[in-house]
Amino acid sequence: MAPRPQLGSNPTPSLDDNASTKESTVLPAYSTVDLVHEEAEADPWDLPELKDTGVKWSELDTKGKILRVVTSIVKFFLLLGLLYLFICSLDVLSSAFQLVGGKAAGDIFQDNVVLANPVAGLVIGVLVTVLVQSSSTSSSIVVSMVSSGLLDVQSAVPIIMGANIGTSVTNTIVAMMQAGDRNEFRRAFAGATVHDFFNWLSVLILLPLEVATGVLYKLTLLIIDSFQIESGENAPDLLKVITEPLTNSIIQLDKSVISAIATGDPAAKNLSLIKIWCKKKVNTTFWNETVESCPPGGECWEMGNETWLEKNSTWTDYQQKCKHGTHIFVNANLPDIAVGLILLALSLFCLCTCLILIVKLLNSMLKGQVAVVIKKVLNTDFPFPFGWVTGYIAILVGGGMTFIVQSSSVFTSAITPLVGIGVISLERAYPLTLGSNIGTTTTAILAAMASPGETLAESLQIALCHFFFNIMGILLWYPIPFTRIPIRLARGLGNKTAEYRWFAAIYLILCFLVLPLTVFGLSVAGWQVLVGVGVPVIVVVIFAIVVNVMQSRCPRYLPKGLRTWDFLPLPLHSLEPWDSVVTTSLGFCGKYCSLCKKKKKTSSNYSCLDLELIQKF
Repeated sequence: MAPRPQLGSNPTPSLDDNASTKESTVLPAYSTVDLVHEEAEADPWDLPELKDTGVKWSELDTKGKILRVVTSIVKFFLLLGLLYLFICSLDVLSSAFQLVGGKAAGDIFQDNVVLANPVAGLVIGVLVTVLVQSSSTSSSIVVSMVSSGLLDVQSAVPIIMGANIGTSVTNTIVAMMQAGDRNEFRRAFAGATVHDFFNWLSVLILLPLEVATGVLYKLTLLIIDSFQIESGENAPDLLKVITEPLTNSIIQLDKSVISAIATGDPAAKNLSLIKIWCKKKVNTTFWNETVESCPPGGECWEMGNETWLEKNSTWTDYQQKCKHGTHIFVNANLPDIAVGLILLALSLFCLCTCLILIVKLLNSMLKGQVAVVIKKVLNTDFPFPFGWVTGYIAILVGGGMTFIVQSSSVFTSAITPLVGIGVISLERAYPLTLGSNIGTTTTAILAAMASPGETLAESLQIALCHFFFNIMGILLWYPIPFTRIPIRLARGLGNKTAEYRWFAAIYLILCFLVLPLTVFGLSVAGWQVLVGVGVPVIVVVIFAIVVNVMQSRCPRYLPKGLRTWDFLPLPLHSLEPWDSVVTTSLGFCGKYCSLCKKKKKTSSNYSCLDLELIQKF
């Protein structure tokens, strides 16, 4: 037995004693268990407090106050300038997509046999709107096809539904620009995809209902027949008046070429979408001929024993070329796809740069009392019992703002970064987005009312179908809080993409490209193939959703084997193996990122290097 130290002695501690003392001191402070508890207490969906880290106004001298006022004014005008460039870059992005895929969109619309299939019509609406990045462009193509007799209104309704889905891709792309910060990306991606989920869920309910009953077609036809609607004025171009001087100096397109391809004009395939002729005149010659039988859609009449048909021939008289300086590419002599790719790269670079600067500028401006006031105004409900009114006012605000800027893509893309930095909550962004959907249809209604008399009824009926589709979707997914499923789905997707940020790109490609192309291919193969492949897939998806809900709510009613998905191979019920493949193949983050993945539940305030040091303790 070791001798006891004498009273009053001061023995020198050994190295082992020092190590044990150090370990006992460090562990409670840096334990990863504490980090997990700390993270568990913080809800990532809570709006962050935008604290004022600067000097208070009362503590500033006169010079400091003047400097702060001048700085705030400069920041405000800089923000307006960045917003202007952001909107212009969205417009140029749309032109770039039209140059790259516009003729393909026209060719897709030309296949009338496929368009007769409502499911094919839906995915064609999605694909074309994604290709041209403009629901108004795809809608105008549909209107021109209907007015020319190539497509009936009833077949056009699913295409309009698809255009409603396709237009939401823009703000989803914008949300991906905030992937640098995990929680900002979580909120921004959820704020963008709540629009996607609303559109997809509305289509899942209303498309079968429309095919079975024709409710939208019959309702709009009743309105058209009941009211003597006269041709009106074009929708106000309030935003375009400001942005067109810049965007028109970069590129100008002749959008009638896409419509001409869709309506079957063979000469249009050889024309360029880039505007080269600034002055041209369309001439039409009419004549009458006798025919044996009247073709579908033809203007015929009987005279004696003969049937007469009115025929016409249209040609374009190109009178004056655009001068040098009208826009950058007027004399470039480059193919459309080359110009489109150049503009695509430049507009995406400008879009990303503007968005990053806008977010940083907003973060620097929205501090202290200003942030408190703005967040209260945007996110506070009316007092009881009128709290339910707040959401409907937000819908009206969203509709009004979209009517002013004439683009739902611009409005939803503008609020997406605000959701990301925590100024607008997801619950408030949802009704604003719903209002934006309505706002974009009202401008289409006004534009349709300016159509010529012979196509007014069809144009207005399609615009009204678009309007009532969104109204019915709002009635399905908003009035009762329990039915606001898009918010819950968007929040779940936001959590998943914050954990695996590469999954955001996979979601974008799957929802707006792979899925529509697959369904389109099956539709071309025939309805038997579409049903044979689609029905089993839908049954499996519904089964998985029902089991997932029961696993979280009432697992006791499930067989023991279905209470978890552990009986399936891990890659079929978890993204963890796929994450390893993606991060390894792309060299993403290296060993420190893999450490972060293992500690994904720990606080985001610690870097990967910190976590590695913690692990050593």
